[in-house]
Amino acid sequence: MGFSTTGQMVGSSAVVGWVSADGSGTVKQYFLGGQRPNLVVADQGNLTIVENSTSITSRSSRVYLAFQLNTSQPLSRVLYSVGQIGVIPSAPAFALAEHRDKVSTLLNYRTGTSASDSQHSRLRKSHGILNMLSWGILMIIGAMAGRYFKQWDPMWFYSHAAIQSCAFLLGLAGIISGFVLEDRLDAEVDTHKALGILILVLGCLQVMAVFARPGKESKVRKYWNWYHHNGGRIVILIAIANVFYGIHLGEDNGTSWNAAYAVVISMLFLLSIILEVKLWRQN
Repeated sequence: MGFSTTGQMVGSSAVVGWVSADGSGTVKQYFLGGQRPNLVVADQGNLTIVENSTSITSRSSRVYLAFQLNTSQPLSRVLYSVGQIGVIPSAPAFALAEHRDKVSTLLNYRTGTSASDSQHSRLRKSHGILNMLSWGILMIIGAMAGRYFKQWDPMWFYSHAAIQSCAFLLGLAGIISGFVLEDRLDAEVDTHKALGILILVLGCLQVMAVFARPGKESKVRKYWNWYHHNGGRIVILIAIANVFYGIHLGEDNGTSWNAAYAVVISMLFLLSIILEVKLWRQN
């Protein structure tokens, strides 16, 4: 049972208990510093456990864990997890195996009511998919259309504008859903939020620049091209980084999402290299 400021296991302190085969029980505090075993440290954490207040027992295939904390107000983000069957931590490190089930809850100590974060899983998934698809994929495809397909004039321009407009609108919806999600979960995701706002601001500047685009014969057109092209590259780079960071914050199935997005980005990057070489040869 853990107590977290964000609702995530990483960075939280937890009370962990187990019953050995001989019936003896053990209760320890752990600091969950990361997802690797060496970052989950026994006898560390921010909880002040009252001495001789811990107890654990097993009855009818159920484990009952009790402890008392010395605090004016425990953190309201309460985490529960259950370990692998038959896997017991052992001395000297008392390393924990990966849990087989978990849930994050929001506990109201005044009313005694709690709500599971799983109630917001659909909104969290929508937020991630919208931003990944828009800023992290479509924006790249739109940029590629604008750079590598100019021989099909004016279709390249209409394709570039349509794809980027779609990406911007989907990205705007994704960022709005992120604000709603943050409010409902009361999560501390300042860095992820700041990067998202920066991406939105830069995206808005890119949209505004389109309406101020000078004619092809204008002397300032080359400066506009430099701003538009490099501004777009900066948006894409920050967006890719923030998508991976958001997957890390989401934690659930993070490895599979990371792998899938990395494959897509790698394919787009490889395709860009091929098209860039082709463009360079043509020039």
